[in-house]
Amino acid sequence: MLVKEKIGNLELFAINNRNIDYVLLDWYETNKRILHKKTVLGRDITMKFINESPRLGVGDIIYEDDFGLVAVDINECEAIVIRPRSMYEMAAVCYEIGNKHLPLFYQEDEILVAFEAPLFALLGKNGYSVEKAKRKLMTPLKTTVSPHSNSRISLFNRIIKLTSDPE
Repeated sequence: MLVKEKIGNLELFAINNRNIDYVLLDWYETNKRILHKKTVLGRDITMKFINESPRLGVGDIIYEDDFGLVAVDINECEAIVIRPRSMYEMAAVCYEIGNKHLPLFYQEDEILVAFEAPLFALLGKNGYSVEKAKRKLMTPLKTTVSPHSNSRISLFNRIIKLTSDPE
């Protein structure tokens, strides 16, 4: 089966008593333009998103016929879970992890990053409240600032300035 586009999402789609089959993706596969996978029920699927990155998410429908739908689900993985105690700490930890060019995720007041033992140790050593847990990494944290500019004020100082209370 060849898939070239997303059709919709289960939350907003009329299922009409059709069976739902799932294709399970790892978090790092959700932006891939070309993938070869098997659904839970064993159907071969080739996904070719030529025009743009698909940014697939939980519940996205990638195939439908009269009898069923194929939707996306994301596998859980080992993750570092950080619960910042303040906006200042949120900015600092996001900067710390972002400076390592690792993808960050934000879900339910938690900052998530795929588990790496050295990062876990570093964050714990720096006083952040961290834990290792299984999570679905679904909501990437995006930035609109351009890093490494030639400005005299560093990106970190700009973030801290935005999160500090005005005096």
